[in-house]
Amino acid sequence: MAADRDGNPHRVKVLLDANAFMMPVQFGIDIYEELRILLGDFVPVTLPGVIRELERISAGHGKDAAAARVGLALAERALIVPETGELPHVDDRVIRYAEQEGCIVVTNDRRLKESLLGRGIGVVTMRKQKKLELIRG
Repeated sequence: MAADRDGNPHRVKVLLDANAFMMPVQFGIDIYEELRILLGDFVPVTLPGVIRELERISAGHGKDAAAARVGLALAERALIVPETGELPHVDDRVIRYAEQEGCIVVTNDRRLKESLLGRGIGVVTMRKQKKLELIRG
């Protein structure tokens, strides 16, 4: 098994939120390839709530709906992990999962990013709408 960029022999677990899956259409980047370049070998994971959010957005019209439809196709390459508890907002479930599993989260959501970083959780986000960057929490 390949080491991650820090030399860890275990694959890095990376949780993608809904807007992460929409980045390829919105910003023209290959999210999985960019993560591989940035992190090395990784395991993409997502939550059922993220899938439901993409489904809801994809039912609409316009650019966001198209991006969400592509996001749903990309989400098929991720492991859908069970959510714990009954938190009402998907962002809260993302935070809980990341805290419990010690994984990195991919998001462009400003509030979610700030919440994650405030809890010491690493975040991968867009830099200059061209590349992904890792910010350590």
